[in-house]
Amino acid sequence: MDAKWRFIQISALVIAATATTTFAQSGEHSFGEAFFVSRRNDGSIEVLGSAVTWFLLFLSVISIGLIVHLALANQRPSVLPDALVHKIRAHIKKKKFQHAIDAAAKDDSYLGRILVAAFKEAKFGFPAMMRALEQTADELATKRLRRIELLNVLGQVSPMIGLFGTVYGMILAFGAIVAAGGSADPVALAGGIGTALTTTFWGLVVAIPALSGYAIIRNKIDELTVEATIEAEELLNSFRPRRPSQGVPSNKIKAESKPSKTLEVV
Repeated sequence: MDAKWRFIQISALVIAATATTTFAQSGEHSFGEAFFVSRRNDGSIEVLGSAVTWFLLFLSVISIGLIVHLALANQRPSVLPDALVHKIRAHIKKKKFQHAIDAAAKDDSYLGRILVAAFKEAKFGFPAMMRALEQTADELATKRLRRIELLNVLGQVSPMIGLFGTVYGMILAFGAIVAAGGSADPVALAGGIGTALTTTFWGLVVAIPALSGYAIIRNKIDELTVEATIEAEELLNSFRPRRPSQGVPSNKIKAESKPSKTLEVV
């Protein structure tokens, strides 16, 4: 989280420095300044239009920071670490079931946590282990998906904020026409139209990366969590009690139908 907010602060400083450099030009208002500040016909700053623009700039920085943070937090090592899979398979192959359980307990990945939840139900039998695995997998996957919902919110809301600035800018433009008696000079219309277009521009700048990042990260989470759940189920199959073959005495069937002692080590 610290790295994410540090990235956001640095990005905000870069934007502020760029805007300050643009404003420092002598006498004339540059083309670049129009992307950061809205002005009235007399050259004064339009406060509301500029506030909308800078608010969208702030949302843009947050959006980029969230995309980077969430993309790094949902990489394969944090969901389905290959090293953990190989380690658990090696322990199971050698019949070292307690070592496999300990390896999963020491790992904080998605796979490790759903395996630990399953192992905790081992004393209740294999079906209880599978139910615990599926329930925990759903909860953890939902939690990961809930974290990226903020990107979706930013992508949906930012165009509406830009549209607010668009409507406000058009009100200013039509107000200039009314003030001029229906024949306003194009220069008098430039302020309102500029505000309308600038806020629309920054609304799209926020929305496009946010919605794209949301879709990409969501698909990545779905892919990795499903793969990790399938892998966990395959690992748990090693703990499944064997079914008795036909012709086996009934007392032996009852003995083998009980939960395996190996599952009771948790």
